[in-house]
Amino acid sequence: MEDIDFSDSQFDVASVHWLFIILPLLKQCPDKIILFDEKNKDYGLIIHDGGTSSIGIDFCPWCGAKL
Repeated sequence: MEDIDFSDSQFDVASVHWLFIILPLLKQCPDKIILFDEKNKDYGLIIHDGGTSSIGIDFCPWCGAKL
C-alpha cells in the first residue's frame, strides 16, 4: 500500500486519525444509539436488531433541543 502525503493538505495527523481510524470504529459500536444521515441531514435512534433501521427524531433525547 502506498503512503499518502498530507503535508500540503488541510488535514493534520489528528484529523486523519479521526477520519480513518476512530470514525469507522464508532459506526460499528453496539453502544451507539444516535445516527446522523449526511445525505438527508436527519438524525435517528438506531434500532439494534441486526439490521439498518432507525427511528427519525427531530429533538435531542437528552435536552429536548431541536436538531
